[in-house]
Amino acid sequence: MTDIGKKDLLQEGDAQIALFRKKEIRQVFHNNEWYFSVVDVVHAIADTDRPSQYWNDLKTQLSDKEGFSELYGNIVKLPMPSADGKHRRTEAVNAETLFRVVQSIPSPKADPFKKWLARVGYERIQETQDPEIAIKRAMLDYKAKGYPDEWINERVQSIVSRKELTSLWKATGIKALEYALLTDAISLATFDLKTKQHKQVKGLNNSHNLRDHMTPIELALTVLGETMTSEVAKFKKAYGFGQHVDAAKVGGKVAGNTRRNIENLLNKKVVSEKNYLPKERKQRGLEIQSQNKLTDNANETETG
Repeated sequence: MTDIGKKDLLQEGDAQIALFRKKEIRQVFHNNEWYFSVVDVVHAIADTDRPSQYWNDLKTQLSDKEGFSELYGNIVKLPMPSADGKHRRTEAVNAETLFRVVQSIPSPKADPFKKWLARVGYERIQETQDPEIAIKRAMLDYKAKGYPDEWINERVQSIVSRKELTSLWKATGIKALEYALLTDAISLATFDLKTKQHKQVKGLNNSHNLRDHMTPIELALTVLGETMTSEVAKFKKAYGFGQHVDAAKVGGKVAGNTRRNIENLLNKKVVSEKNYLPKERKQRGLEIQSQNKLTDNANETETG
């Protein structure tokens, strides 16, 4: 595994999902700390089937009746993944504010949640101070999900290469919204496919993380493309979107040439339909793939 020392692997906008009693709590890294979706917390601990309305009422109660006048100033709207795979701005607060909010929710789950929050908050502070803890935690999570050791090693390398590349982008004038375009440039040069097309091959949808479904060879080539992109960008002293696109194309080309050599040696395509979807979702993945092919064929007919 790459020796990353004390480099901070957590960056502004990084998102994770934590579980409290099998309920998902979305969280986003913002201003060097974790912010939690308040609606998710309300849904997890309050006895209500309308968590958004409950939260709106609770805000008024906390501010007007309980003297928590600074509440609204502590709430930020951050992009978080939703059920349909899209990112939507969601009201979130840090752990300190969340403790105060939870105190005002009359529920037997409130105290267990505060203990859970204290533990999760401590773990995330540890990860920020020592990123290798985050790496080890990721390895354990993937191990628990049944991924093979070879795959886990490649996946961890891809996490490190991605963080190093996005850190470089951020420091040299790239906006977060441009990351996807640069990633597509690397992917296209590496695999002859953009990220969305790669997902389609594997029968995935927008909510899936492509890298969690890559084969070890696909992951290794992804790492090579991103590492070479970083090296080229640093060598060329790239700054701004245009110069980083050029670096992405060159870095991806190195990985693409390696892919073609592998394909010639093994006499088969590197990009594989293999994914790590649970068995009950594989059929749905095949259906998505079939629908995508039908759509592409229809488009070709219309434009041909």
